[in-house]
Formats: sequence, structure tokens, C-alpha cells
Amino acid sequence: MMEQTISREMRSRILATLEETEAKYGVRILYACESGSRGWGFASPDSDYDVRFIYVHQPEWYLRVMPPRDVIEMPIDDELDVCGWELRKTLGLMQAANPTLMEWLDSPIVYRQHTESSSALQALARDYCSDRRARYHYLSMARKNFRGYLQGEQVRLKKYFYVLRPLLAVIWIEAGLGTPPMRFDKLVAGTVTEPKLLAEIESLLVMKRSANEAEYGPRRPYLHAFIRSQLEQQDRPALADSERRDATKLDRFLHDTVMAQR
Repeated sequence: MMEQTISREMRSRILATLEETEAKYGVRILYACESGSRGWGFASPDSDYDVRFIYVHQPEWYLRVMPPRDVIEMPIDDELDVCGWELRKTLGLMQAANPTLMEWLDSPIVYRQHTESSSALQALARDYCSDRRARYHYLSMARKNFRGYLQGEQVRLKKYFYVLRPLLAVIWIEAGLGTPPMRFDKLVAGTVTEPKLLAEIESLLVMKRSANEAEYGPRRPYLHAFIRSQLEQQDRPALADSERRDATKLDRFLHDTVMAQR
């Protein structure tokens, strides 16, 4: 599958936006990545850039009775969607085994990172991941997107991937392979063995990468039948939850990272 790349011009614009964000809000960005279709590996020519980041404030920010806003959202334009989570919020989501955060930390497109901090976050993610919670997240996403986007005779091509990606993540988890990779090609390689299904997915990928985001096409019966059969499966295996819910390691990481900003 074709590798997704970021042009030098767009990467420079993204890095400049991240620097402006640090200056405007008085924060330090520890990690910034691509989270959307470009990170998943099936961007259209006109796909926007979904930049997500994790940041930390100066110590004084944390010494307040009422917790301040813990998300930074920059104005969205036709090309760029930039949003970040504050570190304490991030670690709370990690303790809850949030699959979206796990995806960010596995993104193949990283714009900026503080090596020590990002490595520690990735190690913590491995400790706090939960097969059961991840399956619930991805299965719910697949069902919602299937009901919402793939019921007509003509459907938006991109929406197949918004069902297939979480559905293959469910298959990956149920196969005992651990945390699903963010890259769609890795998901396919680890879960799809039936030649006709693989050919259907490859064909759709070619169309998606050459068509605009809003492109419609006829429903694809074979993919539709595969999706429906997976969503209607009743005998799903029991899965373990994460055994690590104690926040001691997260508290220590938060303390050390915040105090390093002095």
C-alpha cells in the first residue's frame, strides 16, 4: 500500500502553527502527530491535516482551586485541524485506556516530540491498554458509522473506511494480537486472509486515494455483506480488562514532567 507523505511546505506550516500555539498559550508541546486519514494511510487528494498534540503548562497552572480548560483548539480551515490535550487530561484518559490516545501515540506521522517524554508515554500506554475497552470503542464506532453512512444505494466511498478500520481493529483484538495498529495497511495484513475481501479493499483504496473526500459511488455488495456479518456476530470472545488502574506511575510522570518546566 502506498505510503502517505507530508509535503515540506505543509510540514513547515504545521510546525510553525505548533510554535505559535506554544507562544500564545505559554505551554510546551511534548508530542504532536497526524491523527486522521493521513495517519491511517488512506488520505484523498483533498484530505485535510488532523494534527493532535499533548502539552504541559508551567507548574503554576496546576495550583488552582478550579481546574482551567484542558484542551487547546485552533481555528479550523480547509486544510488544517489542530487540537491538543493537556498532560493531566491525557494521563487521566490513559488510566481509562482511551483508544484514541493509544492511536495518537502509535501514529506513523510525528511532527514534533520530546523524545524522553514521548517514549515514557508510549511505555505507559502499553501498561494501561485494555482489550475489552478497546473492542467496545471500535465495535461501537463501526456500528454507528455503518448505520449512519452505508445504508443507501449510493454511498460516500470514504465512509467504508470509517467502518472497515474499526471493524478490523475488533478482529485484531479478538485474535489476541494486542493493541490495534493505527496504520490501516498493518490492520489489513494482520486480519484479512480471504483473497476476494483483500482485493475489494485494495480496489477501494485505489479509488479513495484518487477521489475527493465527498466522492460518492455505488454500494459494494461484497464489502457490505462482510461488514454486516461481522457486526451481527453474537458469540464474541470474552476479553480481559487492563489490570493496571492504579495511578501511581501516572502521578509520578505528571509531577516530574510539570516540575521540569520550572
